[in-house]
Amino acid sequence: MEPHRVRMTDKSKKHEKAAARQVAAFFFASIFGSAFAIYAYFAFPLTEDLGTVRNNTLWLGLGIALGLLGIGIGAVHWAKTLMPDAEVSEERHMARGSEEVRARAIEIVRLADSESGFSRRKLIRRSLYGALALFPLPAIMIFGDLGPNPGDSLRHTMWKKGTRLAKDPSGLPIKASDVTLGSVFHVIPEGLSELEHHKLEEKAKAAVLLVRLDPADLKESDERKDWSYDGIVAYSKICTHVGCPVALYEQHTHHLLCPCHQSTFDVTDECKVVFGPASRPLPQLPITVDAEGYLIAQSDFTEPVGPSFWER
Repeated sequence: MEPHRVRMTDKSKKHEKAAARQVAAFFFASIFGSAFAIYAYFAFPLTEDLGTVRNNTLWLGLGIALGLLGIGIGAVHWAKTLMPDAEVSEERHMARGSEEVRARAIEIVRLADSESGFSRRKLIRRSLYGALALFPLPAIMIFGDLGPNPGDSLRHTMWKKGTRLAKDPSGLPIKASDVTLGSVFHVIPEGLSELEHHKLEEKAKAAVLLVRLDPADLKESDERKDWSYDGIVAYSKICTHVGCPVALYEQHTHHLLCPCHQSTFDVTDECKVVFGPASRPLPQLPITVDAEGYLIAQSDFTEPVGPSFWER
């Protein structure tokens, strides 16, 4: 082993006290960070404005990060500057030790407590207790946002019979003649843009991807023969794995790709999964046209959208 190198905190009481104050300062910073995260949770509430999501995430995340870093850096600084750093080697005994050995182990634990100063350094001990007590609170508050059991709420969206398909985000209705072969439209229900409440929630469930293919390429089951219109098909944009937006379309292969975990769906074959962790196809929205040539929904989705959940 290398010879032990004496630290300034081993030689000087002044440096030792300064190091103890520094450790406590990190723990107090953790307390401040955790308290600020709780404050940010209420000070920056989430609304329909996407800017509030950014502010809430930024300040809440910074508070939680400071709470964790304060504890981590403080503990490391404590160990590096105040706890004994001499290296020792001992033989390892696999069998249960004798009573003398067990008594010696207890003595070593007590010696370690004495050397680390945990029992006698009240400032460090109390600030650490405070940091550890406050740090979990922001996480507990975030868990509260998981909300109640969704029940059958994911089985219903804004789509209903006669609802026009509109462009996202403009909200302009789409005519079948506007959808050329190979084109892709990001679609929302007409009227969603005018909602005053729960706009994000409704969009998260009702977002649709519209694609036009050669009708000869479509493999449609008998029950879905009339769900498309002249090669135009509409599928939920929400991945059935963990709910990411499926927005990458490969025109040559007619595959939809989820950018999060690479789940791949075949648009020609009712969006069945051909690769990746998704366990079921994307739900299809039955569509047709109205008297003015605009694309409309025949009904809501016939199955829940998004990732599988415990009541599916």
